[in-house]
Amino acid sequence: MIRVVVLGSGASVPSVQRNLASVAVRYDGDVYLFDCGEGTQRQMMKYRMSYAKAKAIFISHLDADHYLGIAGLCHTLNLAGRKPEEKLFIYGPRGTARIVEGLRCSYGFVDVRDVGEGGVHRGEGFVVSAFAVKHGNNALGYVFEEDAGRNFDKAKCDKLGIEGIMFRELEQKGEVVAGKGKKVKIGDVTIPKKGRKIVYTGDTMRCEAVVRAAKGADLLIHEGTFGEELKMEAAEKEHATVSDAARAAKEAKVKKLVITHISNRYENTAALLKEARRAFAASEIAHDGLEISI
Repeated sequence: MIRVVVLGSGASVPSVQRNLASVAVRYDGDVYLFDCGEGTQRQMMKYRMSYAKAKAIFISHLDADHYLGIAGLCHTLNLAGRKPEEKLFIYGPRGTARIVEGLRCSYGFVDVRDVGEGGVHRGEGFVVSAFAVKHGNNALGYVFEEDAGRNFDKAKCDKLGIEGIMFRELEQKGEVVAGKGKKVKIGDVTIPKKGRKIVYTGDTMRCEAVVRAAKGADLLIHEGTFGEELKMEAAEKEHATVSDAARAAKEAKVKKLVITHISNRYENTAALLKEARRAFAASEIAHDGLEISI
């Protein structure tokens, strides 16, 4: 299971209800942060997402509400005795390394890298890649995509006498000797399984790059700062409306949409949710602590 938790769902300025931008993905026991707004480490504690397990942070762009939490998190990890070999990778657009240095986070375990489009981080069983979005200069969105795998076909396994420790041997060696000395390859008794895919846009106005990156995703986390009544303001500030996000989700044929980066002017989001679901039924408006399992 991949556990996804919205740590901060607000835009620009924190409020009592909403912290600043951050989404945590827990995969195979480790934690990966997408943006790290002010107060992120406290949100991690609150929503049971261990900061000690943080392996990488992916910064979408260099507006302060998306990166100020790096300082507090790194200082806490240093006080907790994080070792230089226990790397915390921080990725972001050009200028990220300079920003992190300015936050006085030059600890031995911190590894900061300015990145552009393409693959940026290879983990055990997945890859994170970046794509350009439309919000100021060099803004990025990210795709977390699990490696493709295979499921065993029970009927084929039974027919060929695959049982017990043979399954592990097939997974480790790719082939096994079954009944009557017949050599069976893993492709003979398995079905390809597509890896799970999560897309995080960061801040962006409506753009086709999001639709391309999110094709067939299990989860799209798309900013939707404003309702459609403020679409002119959204365009001027290079933000999306909730309708923009919903239309992108529909075009990309994703399974689920979570809309985040909500303006503080919306104390009640019922109208926003209704607006989103008119275009894409599987829409949710994010709140701090929203959890999705994939």
